[in-house]
Amino acid sequence: MIPKKLAPYLFGLILSGVMSLVVSGISTARVAGLSQGFVAAWSGAWLMAWFIAFPVVLVVAPFARRLVELLVRQPAACDTCR
Repeated sequence: MIPKKLAPYLFGLILSGVMSLVVSGISTARVAGLSQGFVAAWSGAWLMAWFIAFPVVLVVAPFARRLVELLVRQPAACDTCR
């Protein structure tokens, strides 16, 4: 098992891998079509995209979390609930 403190890095690795896989697949299909060389072209594009996406996710994620915290309304305190 991986230590809990590495969870954000594992999350970023998985998220960036899946997102870059989907986006590069769509982009490759639009440019090259679903031809015979599609899988080879897609895998090359995906690896390059993932190589860029993973560090970007690690850098951008903390800012995105803070922005979400600013945009999401906190529930009102309930004095009688305590």
